[in-house]
Amino acid sequence: MDRVRKALDLARMERTHSVVKPVPEPAAAADVEEEPPSKATVASILYTRTKVFTPQPGHLERNRIMNPASSDPAAAAYRMLRTQVLQRLDAHGWRSLAIFSPGTDDGKTTTAINLAVSLASDRLHTVLLVDFDFRRPTLADRLGLTAEFGSDDAITGRAPLEECLYHPEGFDRLVVLPARSTLGNSSEILAGPQSRQLVAELRARYPERVIIYDLPPVLYADDALSFAPLVECGLMVASEGRTRRNDLVRTLELLSKTPIVGTVLNRASDAPTGY
Repeated sequence: MDRVRKALDLARMERTHSVVKPVPEPAAAADVEEEPPSKATVASILYTRTKVFTPQPGHLERNRIMNPASSDPAAAAYRMLRTQVLQRLDAHGWRSLAIFSPGTDDGKTTTAINLAVSLASDRLHTVLLVDFDFRRPTLADRLGLTAEFGSDDAITGRAPLEECLYHPEGFDRLVVLPARSTLGNSSEILAGPQSRQLVAELRARYPERVIIYDLPPVLYADDALSFAPLVECGLMVASEGRTRRNDLVRTLELLSKTPIVGTVLNRASDAPTGY
């Protein structure tokens, strides 16, 4: 684990950050959900347009999706991560965050879901979790959701955005935009005008909403690099015993123009919280 942490420290010292210019927002956008709640009323939302589904607790547990009210060490660790991420987002006025990892099986999607769940338990924010991993979309399966439409339909124009959004019952203030299927030219789509239009539409909805994007591993395909200019910042996920030092350093080099708000080390052997 020391070699991974040394790589993280070295990369932080060597990389330089630049501020990403926000994607221009459309002049007006019709709400697809309820009237945007104010900070005083964000705790109670009645979903009348967004589809509601009920995740099964056993399924969530098997997929390591935490209960936000749990007092176990993993939930506590994600609450700590949530607080640190929110502080860094608020410091820069950012509201969109991409989850990056060097390779497969680093725990990227699990981290994305649990961070979104923890962020949504903060009563001052709503959260939209977006599956843009069109190489291997797994977010819906992890949540036990069978989606009629998804982000692949929204980004290609096969379905309107309001038909693609889902709220998991029991997870207040959280909305999910899953992906149903793979896209053969996903990197071109993520870098193209369809992606820019969808990202601008999502960002224009509610000013207090945090948007989390789950993307393919950076070194697996060029999708994450293609999409990176459209997101304000990123969170890096690495895994002890799986992530190689050179891969981590290379990933951070490739993302040098995208501000990284922090790193998560999964499967850490000496961390009681699971990090």
